[in-house]
Amino acid sequence: MKLRSLLFVPGDRPDRFAKAAASGADALILDLEDSVALEKKPEAREAIAAWLKTGRTLPCFVRVNPLDGGEIEADLRAILPAPPDGIVLPKAEGAASVRALIALAGGSTPPILPIASETAAAVFQLSTYGDVAAHLAGLTWGAEDLPAAIGATSSRNPDGSYTAPYEMVRALTLFGAHAAAVPAIETVYPNIADSTGLAAYVARGRRDGFTGMMAIHPAQVAAINAGFSPSEAEIAHARAIVEAFAANPGAGALKLDGKMIDQPHLNQARKVLTQAES
Repeated sequence: MKLRSLLFVPGDRPDRFAKAAASGADALILDLEDSVALEKKPEAREAIAAWLKTGRTLPCFVRVNPLDGGEIEADLRAILPAPPDGIVLPKAEGAASVRALIALAGGSTPPILPIASETAAAVFQLSTYGDVAAHLAGLTWGAEDLPAAIGATSSRNPDGSYTAPYEMVRALTLFGAHAAAVPAIETVYPNIADSTGLAAYVARGRRDGFTGMMAIHPAQVAAINAGFSPSEAEIAHARAIVEAFAANPGAGALKLDGKMIDQPHLNQARKVLTQAES
């Protein structure tokens, strides 16, 4: 499943589902949690279940409510018969939360995408996801719930960059995903009107090792897809590296365009070409 862009859609706004599906996003996240008021959750469940049963043309995840919130059982009863292509689990606290979700679902679920950094306890469980990697669609994080959970005033500096504690959490999520060998999904960029800032944020995410990103508006999708796709120049350079090593079997290091390249460069080149092929 290609997951460069995952677009959130409130579950109680079925009038937006088709527009979101036409946005170019690789997947939708139909939301039953934060964007849906408590009294509207039953109608949101009905709307999502109805949409999932249509002949949709792209993967649809559902963000259910937290394990301890008293709503997740009703969420699962409504959506699993459809079924969705994945489940986004908010306020996940490591492998134990993934196992608890699977148990609630009766022993089997679609692939799970935990939001793995929304409580203080969650931060200390980011190394455990490898134990349940077979059940995961990836790993992502959030920068809004955690500061609220610990009484912080913000996760961001005045210029919009993350403060040190949240930079650490972002990095731990990134490494937790790669340690589990699952996609690392960057969190949302909340300023919809700031296209320049979004492009820079996407570029930084891909540079650091994230493979995709969540979006909160259709207008963000094109920039995310472009940013998490290899450019023609990157593809050409990757091919040149692979061809150079193929022409020199047994070589540990080579010179290409005046620079030394070795096995880490070859491994990265192969990843770029795999990503381009997908």
